[in-house]
Amino acid sequence: MLFPTTLVGSYPQPEWLIDRVKLAGRFPPRVRAKELWRISEPYLAQAQDDATLLAIRAQEDAGLDIVTDGEIRRESYSNHFATALEGVDVKTPGYIRDRYGNATAVPRVVDKIQRTRPVERRGLQFLRANTDRRAKVTLPGPFTMAQQAMNEFYPDVEALAMDFAVAVNEELRDLQAAGADVIQLDEPWLRNDPEGAKRYAIRAINRALEGITVPTVVHLCFGYAFLVSNKPTSYFFLSELGDCLAQQISIEAAQPKIDLGVLKDLSSKKIMLGVINLGDQIVERPDEVATRIRTGLKYVSADRLIPAPDCGMKYLSREVAFGKLKALADGAAIVRKELG
Repeated sequence: MLFPTTLVGSYPQPEWLIDRVKLAGRFPPRVRAKELWRISEPYLAQAQDDATLLAIRAQEDAGLDIVTDGEIRRESYSNHFATALEGVDVKTPGYIRDRYGNATAVPRVVDKIQRTRPVERRGLQFLRANTDRRAKVTLPGPFTMAQQAMNEFYPDVEALAMDFAVAVNEELRDLQAAGADVIQLDEPWLRNDPEGAKRYAIRAINRALEGITVPTVVHLCFGYAFLVSNKPTSYFFLSELGDCLAQQISIEAAQPKIDLGVLKDLSSKKIMLGVINLGDQIVERPDEVATRIRTGLKYVSADRLIPAPDCGMKYLSREVAFGKLKALADGAAIVRKELG
C-alpha cells in the first residue's frame, strides 16, 4: 500500500508506570535509571507488559500500519541495549559532554564488547503475539553507542564502534528469526561527529545490518523536541547514507525547516518522512499532515514515502500522542485516496 504509517519508535509511558516528571527533568539516560520506575521490581515486568499492550492498542486504534512495542520497557532509546552488553561498566559511569555541552553519565567500556544473551527478543515476541499488523523493532546504532560511551579499552572509537556493530548484528539476526517485519537502527549521533561519521559510520552500520533480509531503517534526528527546540535546517551527514545497506532512511522534517531537496541524493532509498511535529502539544489536523506528505512527494515518489512522526513520542502526553497518530493515519489516507 502507499504511505504505510508507523511510529519512529517510542510511545508515551503511563504515569502509573514511570515518573514522567523525573523523566522530563533530565536528558535521556545512557546508564541505567531504575529510579524512574514507579513499580517495584517483583511486579515491574508485568506492569511493563500491561503498558506495552496499551501502546500497541493505541497504535492500532489510531490506524497505524506498522506498530512497535512503544519502547515501553526502556528508560531511553539506547541504554536498555547498551548496558546489557559485556565489557560495559555501568555501576561506575564515566562522564562526557553531549551534543549540547551537558555533562552526561555514560557507560565505561572496560573490556571487549560482547553480546552474551538476547536483549529485545522477548519484547518483540510479546508484540508479535499481540498484533496482526507488521511489527517493527528498534535498536541503537553502533556509531551512536560508541559516541555515548567512555572508551577505556579500545585503541580508538572506531574499533569500539565496530564491536558494537557485531553485537547489534547478533541481536538483529535473533530478532529477524523471532518475526520482526521491519528493523530500525537509531543513529542520531551521526551529526555529533560528522568527520568521524564520514570515516567509519557507514562501515559500522553495514556491519550491523549484515545478513538482515527484512526491511531495515536508519533513523536520524536532532534530538527530542521536548529537549531541543532550536533545530538546524540541514543534516551534516545524510547523503552519505546512500551507501548504507538500509533500504529506508528516517528523517524529521515537520518541526525543523529542512530543505527536502537533499533527498535527491537518496534516490535509491525509501524515505520515512517526519510529518508530525513533536515540538508542541497541538494535535495536527489531518489536512495539515496531508499537506506535509504532498510536500514530500515533490522530492520522493509515492511508493518510496513512509509518513511518520519526527522522532520518538515518549515526552508527549498519551492523549496528545494518540491524537497526533490519528492525524498521521488520517492524513496519509487523504493523500492515498487522491492518488487512487
